[in-house]
Amino acid sequence: MDQTNILLFLENRTDALENKIALGMKSNLGWSELTFRGLNVLSKRLANYLIKNGIDKGDKISILSESMPEWGAALFASILAGAITIPLDIKLTEYELTSILNDCKPKVLIVSNAFLEAGLKLKETIDSIEQIIILDDSGSNHNYPSLYNIPDGTENKWRHRAPSKTAFIIYTSGTTGTPKGVEISFKNVMAQVEAVGQCFHLGINDQLLSILPMNHLFELTVGFLSFLNMGTSIYYSQSLKPKDLFTVIQEKQITFMVVVPAFLKLLKTSIESEINQLPKFKKAIFNFNYKLAKFIPFFSMRKLLFLPIHKKFGGKFKTCISGGAPMDITVAKFFERIGIRIFEGYGLSETSPVVAVNIKGHNKLGSVGRALPNVQVRTDEKTGELLVKGNNVMKGYYNRPELTAEVIDEDGWLHTGDIARIDKDGFIFITGRIKSMIVLNGGKKVFPEDIEAVLEPSPKFAEVCAFGAKRSGGSKDGTEDIFVAILPSQAMVDKYQDAKELEDEIRKEVKALSIKLSSYKRPSNIIIVKDPFPRTATKKVKRNDVKKSLISVS
Repeated sequence: MDQTNILLFLENRTDALENKIALGMKSNLGWSELTFRGLNVLSKRLANYLIKNGIDKGDKISILSESMPEWGAALFASILAGAITIPLDIKLTEYELTSILNDCKPKVLIVSNAFLEAGLKLKETIDSIEQIIILDDSGSNHNYPSLYNIPDGTENKWRHRAPSKTAFIIYTSGTTGTPKGVEISFKNVMAQVEAVGQCFHLGINDQLLSILPMNHLFELTVGFLSFLNMGTSIYYSQSLKPKDLFTVIQEKQITFMVVVPAFLKLLKTSIESEINQLPKFKKAIFNFNYKLAKFIPFFSMRKLLFLPIHKKFGGKFKTCISGGAPMDITVAKFFERIGIRIFEGYGLSETSPVVAVNIKGHNKLGSVGRALPNVQVRTDEKTGELLVKGNNVMKGYYNRPELTAEVIDEDGWLHTGDIARIDKDGFIFITGRIKSMIVLNGGKKVFPEDIEAVLEPSPKFAEVCAFGAKRSGGSKDGTEDIFVAILPSQAMVDKYQDAKELEDEIRKEVKALSIKLSSYKRPSNIIIVKDPFPRTATKKVKRNDVKKSLISVS
């Protein structure tokens, strides 16, 4: 593939793989699938319509839709028409979406049927939106153009743009106030596609199950463009319940997934729950095999030990890439032990997004892998902050030059805000966030991630969030105390009906586990909560939101 020209991306893939399934989705009505040729035809039809209806080179098109094959057609249509694509998070509120759209001012809003009503409300308040197009309406709604009822036609000339031009503007989840849009160029995108292709050698015999939202850059450049470029078929599911996903995995013989750690944790819990329901004899066999597998280096042999689990995964499942948030190492070890490779990676929207990833033959659990082949990394000598340089580094924040200058220095190094160490083999270990660092009285510095790593493995806790805050009437020198918020597991809630007993048991468990931490790192304030923590699209806990909601009641 011509790595400098994303415009030819779909054309080249169609020439090579015309009748192979590119994208598919399981719904209540069965499978909806697009071949590479079908994807090409739909993309060009929509691109032609957009150009005929006034989209000029550099105009903006927003997409508000759940993941589906048609989402990919809308993306390629926007590229062919010369537009800048703004993917929107479907979980954002109307207020948050309005804030983003007022910032980027799209001319067209493309929505799925499920978000038509939300799209119409936004059109009323956003002056720049001239038209709404429905992605997945097959003719039941004639009031608006849709991907399936617009006229055929490809007579327009597709619009080439320089690699330095903006392809996407990605807004961070929950953007309010002054939005922060990350400008990703075509050069950024193609650098990622090229590097991921060098790290993972999937092909036309592989099937990928996609579970991340398409508005997330990790899904867009890796889970979608990178693997589509390899000729891999990509499948979506309307439901993310493990039971429903296993159905898709089995039916389509899925070999690969791009996931976030929270999903792997859910999957592990689901598998363990089924094992716990087995008769004692079968449960004992599993436990014996699990201990034995530790001493077996070959994944093929581990798979034989856990054949019933691998049959559940369809029999051909090989690997997961995990990114978007830190992974609990116990979860990674569990899957590795039963014969499923987990490759943890690291990135951020500002780096398009992948910086580093573990790969076959170069995999250290607990690390986020080594830098991609076309990416440079180093740590700041004074602060330990991870710095990144390469063709994957964003153009900047949309219309925010002062903010861009704060994170990209004069030498082109992007300051990630993450504290890291790089070992002698080049593996990167993320140890904390500069912004979440807790400064204690006496100058000691604590990273909440260190505390969470010790507490999270407890089966008594469903969720853990550590943070620093001043107690009311506390120190005025800017230092903080360590707080930890705990959501008890359902098993604990069921066992202790009395709130005081539940609280006492949770506090006792926190104190018992905290012995593993240096004395100054142990939480001095424990808050028990009843509701799950707010999270981003990639399931990262919104630490500041947790802090704001709890600190007044502590």
